[in-house]
Amino acid sequence: MNKILKYICVCVGAVCAASCNMDENITSVLPPEIVLDSETGIYTVKQGREIVIAPSYKLAEGATYRWTMEGEVLGTSPSLSFVGEELGQHFITLTVSNEGGYDEEEIRVDVVDLEIPTISIAGSKNMTIAVGTEVKLRATVRETSLETSLVWKLDGQEVSGDSVYAFRAEAVGNYTIEATASNEDGTHSDIVSIEVLNAEDMPFTWEFERNTFHTVAGRKLLIKPSLVTTVDNVAYIWQVADAEAIEGKESFVFSSVDAGEYKVLATATVEKEGRQMTLSHEFFVTVYEEGQFYRAKAGTSKADWNKVFEYTPAPGQFINELKTGGFDGTQTTPEAAIAYAEARMSEVDTKGNLSPNWVSLGGFGGYIVVGFDHSIDNSGDYDLGIMGNSFSGSSEPGIVWVMQDENGNGLPDDTWYELAGSETGKEETIQDYAVTYYRPTGPMMPVQWTDNQGNSGEIDYLKQFHRQDYYYPLWIEEDSYTLTGTCLKARNYDASGNGSYWVNVEYDWGYADNFSPIDRLTGDANANADVNANHFRISNAIDFECKPVNLGYIDFVKVQVGVNAKSGWLGEVSTEVFGFYDYNMKK
Repeated sequence: MNKILKYICVCVGAVCAASCNMDENITSVLPPEIVLDSETGIYTVKQGREIVIAPSYKLAEGATYRWTMEGEVLGTSPSLSFVGEELGQHFITLTVSNEGGYDEEEIRVDVVDLEIPTISIAGSKNMTIAVGTEVKLRATVRETSLETSLVWKLDGQEVSGDSVYAFRAEAVGNYTIEATASNEDGTHSDIVSIEVLNAEDMPFTWEFERNTFHTVAGRKLLIKPSLVTTVDNVAYIWQVADAEAIEGKESFVFSSVDAGEYKVLATATVEKEGRQMTLSHEFFVTVYEEGQFYRAKAGTSKADWNKVFEYTPAPGQFINELKTGGFDGTQTTPEAAIAYAEARMSEVDTKGNLSPNWVSLGGFGGYIVVGFDHSIDNSGDYDLGIMGNSFSGSSEPGIVWVMQDENGNGLPDDTWYELAGSETGKEETIQDYAVTYYRPTGPMMPVQWTDNQGNSGEIDYLKQFHRQDYYYPLWIEEDSYTLTGTCLKARNYDASGNGSYWVNVEYDWGYADNFSPIDRLTGDANANADVNANHFRISNAIDFECKPVNLGYIDFVKVQVGVNAKSGWLGEVSTEVFGFYDYNMKK
């Protein structure tokens, strides 16, 4: 209530009393006044903690105090001790009264979460290593507003306070490594268990993801293990059908000029301390004739892609993002993620014309796979267009892969061939580069990664731009996943010298979302970062040995992020795609 009005009311009352009994002594008592110790009247307390609200008062001698919330009296003292048990906003009314009247204030108490740190150690939580092997463990702590400490303990003994701890054991045994983050709100730990064995006792592993393959007559097929342990004294024997068995390596190159079905037998024999251990695998390869399942264009055929088969991005700032990323929180299955990508690239403008939106592929290795309603012919010239949003100083190159429907089942389960680009064959270009991403242990945390080169790092969480809980795709159930492909040497750099202006330099040719002076087929600077296309030749297809492959046509296309890099406050370098089309139909 307005304090002036309350004072007037008191004065009027005093005058009326005086008119009734002029002989009595008149004493005027002024109402009390509350002076809050918060200018806004808003107080903040963490859940489970106590806050003392202690206003000061004027003219409050002999006054009574009443603190109420939703009709319940919380206290009758000048100050109030309030414990924030439930998260959210709580409104408390303070009423101070005396003979002269009263004053009243509404107070808001915001109960917020504790900022308990969350810590995560990248990689497997159970390891087996040989004596003398060094393992570097990286811990990531979710950023809070509180000063936070990090401590590593080995079997209960403190060994480091750095973010990276290098473990090396010179004795056989089982070791427990614990990383703990602490601040005034609490602690959180993550644990890794490591079994250390002598080299000769290390288990031998030789595993394959599949045992059925298919290819085209005259082409090479690589049968490669998904997991193999490097140990000494291993003999690999491979035998195709009834042919003579040959000694080889852990992988095998199959080739046949004749169509048909073939059985491949493989064994690995390990000698340890005079004992032998043998692992065996049996594979089945179907060889088809070139062009056997070619799909010619029809009168109804469209130049643009017609189906997304896979959408598996790496973690990134636009993954799961509800606003600019276009997600709505329901993409919790691979099917829903595919539907999201299809809808984005199929958007139309107000006139019904195709006006595709971008799909982000996240960090290194993230990919999308699309198909067409016909086979795209190899013309010897540019055959394929892929739309991105590159511009001068902003290139985020995507490696392009193509596939024939070799077995005719309409699915991209055949052999991928990379389209060579300007960086193919260079010393700094890494073939078969693999990055494993790990699910964060809490929301709004960076995503940790390790690669097959012994490196580790993070996809930074950019809270200044995005607020989704996780950059890790919601539809991936596993706590880690690995993406493999070709990795180009990053060309991004800080042009300002202070981190404020980053440049992502273009590559000459052969990559999606790349400001190429050659395959964009235009001199337009694209200063507004509009949709623009890179163009590709099917004749540039190469196999796993980086040797040319003569593909008469293709049916499927994959784009995969080709660099593992981040540009400061801009975040990870991430390929964006808007769509794909048969350039032969648009020339």
